[in-house]
Amino acid sequence: MTSAMRVCENCGEKIFSDAPKGLCPACVLETGLGSLANEIVAGIDDPRHPADMRMDFGDYELLEEIGRGGQGVVYRARQKSLNRTVALKVIGLGQWATQAHLKRFRLEAEAAASLDHPCIVPIYEIGERESSCYFSMKLVEGGQLDEVVRREPMPIRRAAEVIAKLARTVHYAHEHGILHRDIKPGNVLLDRNGEPHLTDFGLARLVETESTVTRTMEVLGTPSYMAPEQAVGNNARVSRATDVYGLGAVFYQLLTGHPPFAGGTTFETVQLVLDTEPRQPRLWNPKIDRDLATICLKCLEKDPQRRYSSALALAEDLEHWLKHEPIRAKPSGFFTHGRKWMWRNRTTAVLAASLIALASAIGVMIWKSEFVRRPITTGIAVLPLENLSNDKEDASFADGVQDDVLTKLAKIADLKVISRTSLMQYRGERNTRQIGNALRVSHVLEGSVRKTGTRLHMNAQLIDTRSDTHIWAEQYDGDLNEVFAIQSDIAQKVAEHLKVNLSVLEKKAINQKPTGDVLAYESYIRAKDAVESYVDRDDQRRSLIEAIDLLNDATGRDPGFALAYCYCARAHALIYFLGFDSTPARTALAEQAVNAALRLSPDLSEAHLAKADCYFRCYRDYERASAELARARPGLPNSASFFMVAGYIDRRRGRWDAATGEFEKAADLDPRNLNAVNHLGDHYRQLRRFDQARRFWLKQAGQFAPHARLFEAFAAWMDFSASGQTTKFRAALQALPLEINPAAAITSVRVLIELTDHDYSEARRVLTASPLSEFQDIDYTFYYPRAWYEAQIARAEGDELKAREAWTAARQALEVKPQAHHDDPRTLAVLAQIDAALGRKEQAISEGRRAVDLMPISKDAYDGPLVLQGLAQVYVWTGEKERAMEVLEKLVRFPGYVAYGYLLRDPIWDPLRGDPRFEKILASLAPKETASK
Repeated sequence: MTSAMRVCENCGEKIFSDAPKGLCPACVLETGLGSLANEIVAGIDDPRHPADMRMDFGDYELLEEIGRGGQGVVYRARQKSLNRTVALKVIGLGQWATQAHLKRFRLEAEAAASLDHPCIVPIYEIGERESSCYFSMKLVEGGQLDEVVRREPMPIRRAAEVIAKLARTVHYAHEHGILHRDIKPGNVLLDRNGEPHLTDFGLARLVETESTVTRTMEVLGTPSYMAPEQAVGNNARVSRATDVYGLGAVFYQLLTGHPPFAGGTTFETVQLVLDTEPRQPRLWNPKIDRDLATICLKCLEKDPQRRYSSALALAEDLEHWLKHEPIRAKPSGFFTHGRKWMWRNRTTAVLAASLIALASAIGVMIWKSEFVRRPITTGIAVLPLENLSNDKEDASFADGVQDDVLTKLAKIADLKVISRTSLMQYRGERNTRQIGNALRVSHVLEGSVRKTGTRLHMNAQLIDTRSDTHIWAEQYDGDLNEVFAIQSDIAQKVAEHLKVNLSVLEKKAINQKPTGDVLAYESYIRAKDAVESYVDRDDQRRSLIEAIDLLNDATGRDPGFALAYCYCARAHALIYFLGFDSTPARTALAEQAVNAALRLSPDLSEAHLAKADCYFRCYRDYERASAELARARPGLPNSASFFMVAGYIDRRRGRWDAATGEFEKAADLDPRNLNAVNHLGDHYRQLRRFDQARRFWLKQAGQFAPHARLFEAFAAWMDFSASGQTTKFRAALQALPLEINPAAAITSVRVLIELTDHDYSEARRVLTASPLSEFQDIDYTFYYPRAWYEAQIARAEGDELKAREAWTAARQALEVKPQAHHDDPRTLAVLAQIDAALGRKEQAISEGRRAVDLMPISKDAYDGPLVLQGLAQVYVWTGEKERAMEVLEKLVRFPGYVAYGYLLRDPIWDPLRGDPRFEKILASLAPKETASK
């Protein structure tokens, strides 16, 4: 047995006689091996080497040291064989490394490598060289979280967003059986877009596996962020709740600028972790919302049972707060604090029982008074202003006033502001209590406008919707040119009466004048409405062209009108994306407009959003689009458009959890926007959350009277997707009025259902009833000519000659589209299926593979699966059943439109039925009750 030589003065651990140079192993391990590492990391970090000398390490050229972790040194390195820059981590114990240390290092690499998540730094290679272990991983350029916040404090709302994303990331690791156990700011990297990435799984272990590296009394972790069960070395109690504690500790530091516990030495810090409660976050920073403090302190409970039940529960509570919804966590009252104190001081507690009873009574009163004062989440709806002018054409002027006040208030991060699209239905309605309940806001702003010549009269009043009480009212009289100053004053007064703290940038935004030309602003408002709600328009192309004309008129009157250029760019990008004009000339027009906006105002958030929209729609460059969104985000905390675009891009990058949050936020800010609602419901469907999607659509049906039947049909669609039962879906589709047919998707779905039920005459009747010559898929980028459906019906009826004629006509219809001549993967995928149906096997497979190569799932996680699905159909129709099933096995691992009901009932897959491999794929998607039979 090794004898103890002495006790470390720093951490209190024993130093054994065989420890290297008498150093404390615990301190060396915890601090990244200190000076020892400098001497012995396989000669790599030898101080005799000049600082600027590049050294080789096998296949890697070491460029510079960029960090030190719990057990190794991290370098920026170039992998020579692949000519790529990576982060290379090399174990730092050299010849003194024990098998336990080496195993712990390998475990980190294996743990991280087994996880495939956009917010976990991916591992490229694991290996050993010259008595050292190493692994290479993706290089995240933004820097460590602790370094970033050291340079500049993180805004409170941004801190909540970061921790919510990290919590979902940790939940993903937990669901895959891995604990992190060392969550701290230094193990969180922020990329150039500000997105967090979790790294350094140096203490990770499989949840279900007994670790031989981590022994019962070994204390592992970083003391200031270490849970009590870790601090006492009780690794048997380390659980998912331990990582929840770590997330709470990081959150505490982001909110307050201080770790929850910090002593002079490691030993002192551990004692603080065990024996004291963290200081109330609001004592460090009074601006911290009480709900956020409650969330943070719940994570830091000593008893793991009193923390959040999972990292997902923490993420959801933070997301509730971000959406201005009530949180589930409750603040600790006096009794809770008293119980904690008694647990730590049992003897003293017995002697002081009477004092505790008295203190309890006082504490209850304090708690109650705090509860009563606790502010209700603040949100506001700026209702359409009543136009009192004799000229009813002045209604657009009143709308402009409403929009500008709303836009200014929407710049305030701590205020939930409902988007204008969801407010127009309340024109003339003044039941403020009902409006508050429907939109889930605590206040509304209403008023009226009268324009007489060059004079302006306005009144505004702020109403608390919970009590129908008037909080503030004011009248304004002035010259027409003073309208923008009046709008700024109204926004400031509202913020003051809602007791919202404004940052310097928010004050500047409120006082900023969009233009000096009132008529230019009226044109801008009309165009903005058309762009924001293009989905609702009967003729989308015409509506967008008219919007561009209005915006050109606005910039003609005021060449310095940056916001008008922003919406002009977005309108051009939509025209390109929707296929109305997918030419380079249209892209150039979008670029010209957004560049004009950025020249006028380089920091304008709306300009960076427009640029992101252009990168997304015109170039499908999601990385650069994300970078622009990161620049736009701070100035658009209440922009439903921002969150919609962010959701589009996150989804296409495969960041499905992040996209869920973005779409939910957009629908929360603009709950009556058909586009926002459609995308959220469709997003749930792609995630195969059919029950959630069905409940969502039924809820919308109760709130959207004009679209109730459509949403009921969508709900029935979810039932079909989950079960394959067509009865409810068929009835819901038949109940739809003929004029309700967005993008002609209802027609194509009805044809599919009739083919599924072998009612071919009804399928033909449905198709004949539509006047359209082509139909679009759900995302408006896959085009199917009428002849496509005629061919499907004829084929189902067994009329091969008629089917061939229709397939040929469908191909001819697609060949004349510009997309067919620009290697568009979506058009190519449809052409491949047509050629397969025509018997052109080699050509069809070549086209299908080419389409997949152009748009793999790794490049586009939204359209990629649809293109790959097309290849599966090509394989089925060309007799390549094994290849088809290989593709289907891949497809069901990703979110997408491939669902149980679709595979079960769609005639396309009939050739695969009865094959055990296909039935296994089908069973993997089946509802639990079906799969268990």
